[in-house]
Amino acid sequence: MNSGQGSWLSERLTARAFLKPHRVARAVFHPAWIPDAVDPSVERLKRVRIIAGAVAALGVYTFVEGGFAFDEMLDNAATASAVLFFITPLTVGVMLFVWRRGGSVRQLKNPLVSALKLLLLFIASVLGTVLVFRLGDAFGILAKLVLSLVGLWMAVFVIAGAVKLTGNFFGTAVVHRGLPPLLATVTTWLMALPDLITGDLHGLSLTMGIFFILGAPVTVTAIALLELHRLRQRHGVRLAAHPAMLPRLAPPSPPYAPRVSPYGGHRNGNPYNPRSPYGT
Repeated sequence: MNSGQGSWLSERLTARAFLKPHRVARAVFHPAWIPDAVDPSVERLKRVRIIAGAVAALGVYTFVEGGFAFDEMLDNAATASAVLFFITPLTVGVMLFVWRRGGSVRQLKNPLVSALKLLLLFIASVLGTVLVFRLGDAFGILAKLVLSLVGLWMAVFVIAGAVKLTGNFFGTAVVHRGLPPLLATVTTWLMALPDLITGDLHGLSLTMGIFFILGAPVTVTAIALLELHRLRQRHGVRLAAHPAMLPRLAPPSPPYAPRVSPYGGHRNGNPYNPRSPYGT
Protein backbone atom coordinates (compact mmCIF):
# COMPACT_ATOMS: atom_id res chain seq x y z
CA MET A 1 0.00 0.00 0.00
CA ASN A 2 1.59 3.26 -1.12
CA SER A 3 0.98 6.95 -0.71
CA GLY A 4 2.51 10.14 -1.96
CA GLN A 5 5.10 9.82 0.79
CA GLY A 6 6.30 6.37 -0.24
CA SER A 7 5.63 3.09 1.51
CA TRP A 8 2.50 3.18 3.67
CA LEU A 9 2.95 0.45 6.27
CA SER A 10 5.38 1.27 9.07
CA GLU A 11 6.39 -2.40 9.38
CA ARG A 12 6.10 -5.56 7.34
CA LEU A 13 3.07 -7.67 8.19
CA THR A 14 3.11 -11.45 8.00
CA ALA A 15 0.14 -13.81 8.23
CA ARG A 16 0.97 -14.44 11.90
CA ALA A 17 0.89 -10.70 12.61
CA PHE A 18 -2.85 -10.65 11.90
CA LEU A 19 -3.37 -12.66 15.08
CA LYS A 20 -2.43 -9.46 16.89
CA PRO A 21 -4.81 -6.69 15.77
CA HIS A 22 -2.95 -4.03 17.77
CA ARG A 23 0.18 -4.75 15.73
CA VAL A 24 -1.74 -4.47 12.47
CA ALA A 25 -3.23 -1.19 13.71
CA ARG A 26 0.23 0.15 14.53
CA ALA A 27 1.46 -0.65 11.02
CA VAL A 28 -1.63 0.71 9.25
CA PHE A 29 -2.53 3.76 11.33
CA HIS A 30 0.99 5.01 11.97
CA PRO A 31 2.33 4.91 8.40
CA ALA A 32 5.98 5.19 7.49
CA TRP A 33 5.46 8.70 6.08
CA ILE A 34 4.37 10.24 9.40
CA PRO A 35 7.25 12.35 10.77
CA ASP A 36 8.99 11.42 14.01
CA ALA A 37 8.26 13.36 17.17
CA VAL A 38 10.58 16.30 17.83
CA ASP A 39 9.82 16.94 21.51
CA PRO A 40 9.49 14.10 24.08
CA SER A 41 7.73 16.43 26.53
CA VAL A 42 5.01 17.15 23.97
CA GLU A 43 4.61 13.43 23.36
CA ARG A 44 3.99 12.90 27.08
CA LEU A 45 1.33 15.60 27.02
CA LYS A 46 -0.41 13.81 24.17
CA ARG A 47 -1.09 10.81 26.40
CA VAL A 48 -3.35 12.94 28.57
CA ARG A 49 -4.93 14.39 25.44
CA ILE A 50 -5.67 10.87 24.22
CA ILE A 51 -7.51 9.99 27.44
CA ALA A 52 -9.51 13.22 27.44
CA GLY A 53 -10.33 12.80 23.76
CA ALA A 54 -11.53 9.25 24.39
CA VAL A 55 -13.90 10.47 27.10
CA ALA A 56 -15.33 13.03 24.68
CA ALA A 57 -15.63 10.56 21.80
CA LEU A 58 -17.03 7.53 23.64
CA GLY A 59 -19.35 9.40 25.96
CA VAL A 60 -20.01 9.90 29.64
CA TYR A 61 -22.09 6.73 29.93
CA THR A 62 -19.12 4.58 29.01
CA PHE A 63 -17.01 5.92 31.86
CA VAL A 64 -19.47 6.98 34.56
CA GLU A 65 -23.13 6.19 34.24
CA GLY A 66 -24.05 2.52 34.59
CA GLY A 67 -20.56 1.17 33.97
CA PHE A 68 -19.48 0.01 30.54
CA ALA A 69 -22.25 0.56 27.98
CA PHE A 70 -21.16 -1.21 24.78
CA ASP A 71 -24.11 -0.10 22.62
CA GLU A 72 -23.60 3.47 23.76
CA MET A 73 -19.93 3.20 22.84
CA LEU A 74 -20.77 1.94 19.34
CA ASP A 75 -23.23 4.77 18.74
CA ASN A 76 -20.78 7.38 19.97
CA ALA A 77 -17.99 5.90 17.87
CA ALA A 78 -20.16 6.22 14.75
CA THR A 79 -21.08 9.79 15.72
CA ALA A 80 -17.43 10.67 16.29
CA SER A 81 -16.57 9.30 12.85
CA ALA A 82 -19.22 11.50 11.25
CA VAL A 83 -17.86 14.54 13.09
CA LEU A 84 -14.32 13.71 11.96
CA PHE A 85 -15.44 13.24 8.35
CA PHE A 86 -16.84 16.77 8.13
CA ILE A 87 -14.84 18.77 10.64
CA THR A 88 -11.29 17.63 9.81
CA PRO A 89 -11.37 18.68 6.12
CA LEU A 90 -13.23 21.89 7.05
CA THR A 91 -10.66 22.88 9.67
CA VAL A 92 -7.77 22.06 7.35
CA GLY A 93 -9.49 24.12 4.62
CA VAL A 94 -9.62 27.13 6.93
CA MET A 95 -5.91 26.76 7.68
CA LEU A 96 -5.12 26.48 3.96
CA PHE A 97 -6.89 29.81 3.49
CA VAL A 98 -4.69 31.29 6.23
CA TRP A 99 -1.50 29.76 4.86
CA ARG A 100 -2.05 30.90 1.28
CA ARG A 101 -0.80 34.34 2.26
CA GLY A 102 2.62 32.85 2.98
CA GLY A 103 3.02 30.53 0.01
CA SER A 104 1.37 28.15 -2.44
CA VAL A 105 -0.94 25.50 -1.04
CA ARG A 106 -0.49 23.27 -4.09
CA GLN A 107 2.79 21.95 -2.72
CA LEU A 108 0.81 20.54 0.22
CA LYS A 109 -1.34 18.36 -2.03
CA ASN A 110 0.49 15.05 -1.51
CA PRO A 111 0.64 15.15 2.31
CA LEU A 112 -2.98 16.33 2.44
CA VAL A 113 -4.13 13.45 0.24
CA SER A 114 -2.23 10.97 2.41
CA ALA A 115 -3.82 12.39 5.57
CA LEU A 116 -7.25 12.20 3.94
CA LYS A 117 -6.68 8.55 3.02
CA LEU A 118 -5.77 7.80 6.63
CA LEU A 119 -8.90 9.58 7.86
CA LEU A 120 -11.16 7.68 5.46
CA LEU A 121 -9.47 4.38 6.30
CA PHE A 122 -10.12 4.90 10.02
CA ILE A 123 -13.74 5.99 9.50
CA ALA A 124 -14.36 2.94 7.30
CA SER A 125 -12.85 0.72 10.01
CA VAL A 126 -15.08 2.23 12.71
CA LEU A 127 -18.25 1.95 10.64
CA GLY A 128 -17.29 -1.57 9.57
CA THR A 129 -16.87 -2.59 13.21
CA VAL A 130 -20.26 -1.13 14.15
CA LEU A 131 -21.88 -2.89 11.19
CA VAL A 132 -20.38 -6.28 12.11
CA PHE A 133 -21.77 -6.08 15.64
CA ARG A 134 -25.17 -4.93 14.40
CA LEU A 135 -25.35 -7.77 11.87
CA GLY A 136 -24.67 -10.30 14.60
CA ASP A 137 -28.14 -9.67 16.03
CA ALA A 138 -29.80 -10.56 12.72
CA PHE A 139 -28.41 -14.11 12.32
CA GLY A 140 -28.39 -17.41 14.16
CA ILE A 141 -26.11 -18.46 16.97
CA LEU A 142 -23.27 -19.82 14.79
CA ALA A 143 -23.17 -16.79 12.51
CA LYS A 144 -23.44 -14.50 15.52
CA LEU A 145 -20.46 -16.23 17.13
CA VAL A 146 -18.34 -15.82 14.01
CA LEU A 147 -19.35 -12.18 13.58
CA SER A 148 -18.67 -11.52 17.26
CA LEU A 149 -15.12 -12.84 16.92
CA VAL A 150 -14.57 -10.73 13.81
CA GLY A 151 -16.10 -7.75 15.58
CA LEU A 152 -13.83 -8.17 18.60
CA TRP A 153 -10.76 -8.31 16.34
CA MET A 154 -11.90 -5.16 14.57
CA ALA A 155 -12.73 -3.44 17.87
CA VAL A 156 -9.18 -4.00 19.16
CA PHE A 157 -7.84 -2.91 15.76
CA VAL A 158 -9.87 0.33 15.85
CA ILE A 159 -9.09 1.15 19.48
CA ALA A 160 -5.36 0.59 18.98
CA GLY A 161 -5.53 2.63 15.78
CA ALA A 162 -7.35 5.46 17.55
CA VAL A 163 -4.59 5.64 20.14
CA LYS A 164 -1.99 5.92 17.40
CA LEU A 165 -4.00 8.44 15.40
CA THR A 166 -4.76 10.72 18.33
CA GLY A 167 -1.10 11.61 18.63
CA ASN A 168 -0.60 12.69 15.01
CA PHE A 169 -4.31 13.24 14.23
CA PHE A 170 -4.52 11.29 10.99
CA GLY A 171 -1.02 12.13 9.88
CA THR A 172 -1.71 15.87 9.65
CA ALA A 173 1.62 16.47 11.39
CA VAL A 174 3.20 15.74 8.01
CA VAL A 175 1.43 18.86 6.70
CA HIS A 176 2.01 21.13 9.71
CA ARG A 177 3.15 20.25 13.24
CA GLY A 178 0.49 22.54 14.67
CA LEU A 179 -2.45 20.83 12.99
CA PRO A 180 -2.85 17.83 15.38
CA PRO A 181 -3.45 19.93 18.54
CA LEU A 182 -5.74 22.30 16.62
CA LEU A 183 -7.84 19.48 15.16
CA ALA A 184 -8.03 17.67 18.50
CA THR A 185 -9.38 20.84 20.15
CA VAL A 186 -11.99 21.54 17.48
CA THR A 187 -13.19 17.93 17.41
CA THR A 188 -13.60 17.50 21.18
CA TRP A 189 -15.54 20.75 21.51
CA LEU A 190 -17.89 19.77 18.70
CA MET A 191 -18.43 16.38 20.35
CA ALA A 192 -19.44 18.15 23.57
CA LEU A 193 -21.63 20.84 21.97
CA PRO A 194 -24.78 18.71 21.51
CA ASP A 195 -24.92 17.88 25.23
CA LEU A 196 -24.20 21.49 26.15
CA ILE A 197 -26.91 22.83 23.85
CA THR A 198 -29.57 20.31 24.85
CA GLY A 199 -28.60 20.26 28.52
CA ASP A 200 -28.40 16.46 28.45
CA LEU A 201 -26.35 15.54 31.52
CA HIS A 202 -26.84 11.77 31.04
CA GLY A 203 -28.62 11.38 34.34
CA LEU A 204 -25.81 12.97 36.33
CA SER A 205 -26.11 15.84 38.76
CA LEU A 206 -25.53 19.36 37.44
CA THR A 207 -22.02 19.57 38.89
CA MET A 208 -20.93 16.10 37.75
CA GLY A 209 -22.59 16.51 34.35
CA ILE A 210 -20.82 19.78 33.62
CA PHE A 211 -17.54 18.36 34.91
CA PHE A 212 -17.59 15.32 32.63
CA ILE A 213 -19.04 17.08 29.60
CA LEU A 214 -16.71 20.09 29.75
CA GLY A 215 -13.77 18.31 31.36
CA ALA A 216 -12.63 16.57 28.16
CA PRO A 217 -12.68 19.55 25.77
CA VAL A 218 -11.21 21.91 28.38
CA THR A 219 -8.40 19.44 29.11
CA VAL A 220 -7.68 18.85 25.42
CA THR A 221 -7.69 22.60 24.76
CA ALA A 222 -5.28 23.32 27.60
CA ILE A 223 -2.89 20.61 26.46
CA ALA A 224 -3.16 21.73 22.83
CA LEU A 225 -2.32 25.31 23.76
CA LEU A 226 0.67 24.09 25.74
CA GLU A 227 1.78 21.94 22.78
CA LEU A 228 1.51 24.91 20.40
CA HIS A 229 3.37 27.13 22.87
CA ARG A 230 6.25 24.65 23.15
CA LEU A 231 6.39 24.13 19.40
CA ARG A 232 6.60 27.89 18.91
CA GLN A 233 9.09 28.62 21.70
CA ARG A 234 11.39 25.61 21.28
CA HIS A 235 11.17 24.87 17.56
CA GLY A 236 9.91 28.04 15.89
CA VAL A 237 6.69 26.39 14.66
CA ARG A 238 3.85 28.91 14.36
CA LEU A 239 0.37 27.70 13.51
CA ALA A 240 -0.39 30.64 11.22
CA ALA A 241 2.84 30.22 9.23
CA HIS A 242 2.83 28.40 5.91
CA PRO A 243 4.48 24.96 6.34
CA ALA A 244 7.12 25.86 3.75
CA MET A 245 8.18 28.83 5.91
CA LEU A 246 8.80 26.71 9.00
CA PRO A 247 12.25 25.44 10.04
CA ARG A 248 13.10 21.83 9.32
CA LEU A 249 12.67 19.78 12.45
CA ALA A 250 14.73 16.73 13.33
CA PRO A 251 13.85 14.09 15.94
CA PRO A 252 15.67 14.42 19.27
CA SER A 253 19.15 12.95 19.61
CA PRO A 254 19.63 9.71 21.55
CA PRO A 255 20.33 10.16 25.29
CA TYR A 256 23.96 9.18 24.82
CA ALA A 257 25.26 10.81 21.67
CA PRO A 258 28.34 9.15 20.12
CA ARG A 259 31.64 10.83 20.86
CA VAL A 260 33.20 12.30 17.75
CA SER A 261 36.94 12.11 17.31
CA PRO A 262 38.95 15.00 15.85
CA TYR A 263 39.37 12.87 12.71
CA GLY A 264 35.70 13.13 11.81
CA GLY A 265 34.44 9.77 13.04
CA HIS A 266 33.42 8.02 16.21
CA ARG A 267 36.31 6.74 18.31
CA ASN A 268 34.93 3.21 18.18
CA GLY A 269 33.46 3.43 14.72
CA ASN A 270 30.55 5.71 13.81
CA PRO A 271 27.72 3.94 11.95
CA TYR A 272 26.07 7.34 11.35
CA ASN A 273 29.03 8.64 9.35
CA PRO A 274 29.74 6.46 6.30
CA ARG A 275 32.85 8.52 5.52
CA SER A 276 34.49 7.69 8.85
CA PRO A 277 37.56 5.49 8.47
CA TYR A 278 36.40 3.71 11.62
CA GLY A 279 32.81 3.17 10.47
CA THR A 280 31.22 -0.01 9.25
